[in-house]
Amino acid sequence: MQFSDHFVWGAASAAYQIEGGAFEDGKGPSIWDHFSHVPGKTFNGHTGDTACDAYHRAEEDLDLMQSLGISNYRFSLSWPRIFPDGTVNGADGANGSGGSGFASSLGGLNPAGIAYYDRIVDGCLSRGITPWITLYHWDLPLALYHKGGWMNRETADRFADYADFVAAHFKGRVTNYITINEPQCAIGMGMGNGLHAPGLQLDPQSLFRCWHNLLLAHGLAVRAIRREAPDAQIGASSTGALAYLHEMPGDDPDRDRAMETPEALRTASFRSLPPDINPGYFFNHQWFFDPVFLGHYPDDPLNPWAAFAGSTPQEDLEIISEPIDFAGLNIYNGHGLVQDETGEYVMEEKYPGYPRTALKWPVTPEVLYWGPRLIFERYHVPVYITENGQSCNDRIFLDGGVHDPDRIDFLHRYLRALKKACLDGLPVRGYFHWSFTDNYEWHSGYDDRFGLIYVDYRTMERIPKDSAAWYSEVIRTRGEII
Repeated sequence: MQFSDHFVWGAASAAYQIEGGAFEDGKGPSIWDHFSHVPGKTFNGHTGDTACDAYHRAEEDLDLMQSLGISNYRFSLSWPRIFPDGTVNGADGANGSGGSGFASSLGGLNPAGIAYYDRIVDGCLSRGITPWITLYHWDLPLALYHKGGWMNRETADRFADYADFVAAHFKGRVTNYITINEPQCAIGMGMGNGLHAPGLQLDPQSLFRCWHNLLLAHGLAVRAIRREAPDAQIGASSTGALAYLHEMPGDDPDRDRAMETPEALRTASFRSLPPDINPGYFFNHQWFFDPVFLGHYPDDPLNPWAAFAGSTPQEDLEIISEPIDFAGLNIYNGHGLVQDETGEYVMEEKYPGYPRTALKWPVTPEVLYWGPRLIFERYHVPVYITENGQSCNDRIFLDGGVHDPDRIDFLHRYLRALKKACLDGLPVRGYFHWSFTDNYEWHSGYDDRFGLIYVDYRTMERIPKDSAAWYSEVIRTRGEII
């Protein structure tokens, strides 16, 4: 058995993590350009000023992608590279959604910025690679942050203007869009625990205000894309706590259909739980996907946001729930449930020496079966795995190669679970490996490597790892080797 002929195989990246060129060719600063330069905020003071130098090496990277048979590339646009101050006109009266705008001497379109993304899109198309654009992967224009950022509702209007321009500009060339990547990290880690840019620690009510405005930005962007590119496929990428069982359906179709999802899995995945189980009340899927797909915030009384969600205007929820085509899931691990002596499901205790990645994240491949299943059963929409992968302590060996059998083992286990999900009839449409190249891993700097392609940050040399060849064979055989 193999994956469908139409299954999407791809790799992913994010602008700030790979591009570099942080202050070149008219690009405006983002919150990450500022945050990474604040002493003590990132590992060893690493910044994304140069990152992987993808701004100057786009053709080389796309050639590598083509050589591996990776035919779908998910990448993000740097909002301030295109609009340095975040606004389409750079002055009051920005186009599109009719807000007041933000005056700035930077304003308007940066021609060099959009030309760079033209080269990426056209380079993909000329190589038979389908581009998938993510509009927001956390690099908010600093000029908008100084006007309130996501605390300011007008930032959602400016995002809609930006989305409208992008969809119109790439009409006929780009048909796949992801509006927002992981609001749980953009808001929760950026303004909740302060680990990410802009490094704030807001109270729950202020944090919910930011969350709500980001969701409004999503909905307004969907409307803008639909207006300019009616045939586009639009989704959003979420991350959060998901529970799993070690048991998965076998290959017997009758057993597959008869196997029910225990209610305990839903409770553990879609309810705010004690901090030792689900740290960070924002790190969940339901507070993003419930309003997006169901039109309301969740009934989740243990979450401090429940006290504020009930006063949300209905017209806001109508914007947020503008129909989209798929749920993007960024899944790296989950928390297991086991049955105790009474038959009740309880959280699994990790045994000493439990398998972990270089980032000390647990290796839990079953979550790539149960996660998509739980999401589909709740929201009834197709699913794409928009991120999955493992950090490793990669190095160049004496023979000049980068050998990463632990990453291959990780991917084999996770893709085997995903294959079972597909065989079980779940509408999992595709898989994007995180990431294509090694990159700047946010507050961890360059200390962690997720890529299929090794980047020597001293020289910027690219070296395909063993996992790149393995993944290429997975794609060539449509997963038959899984």
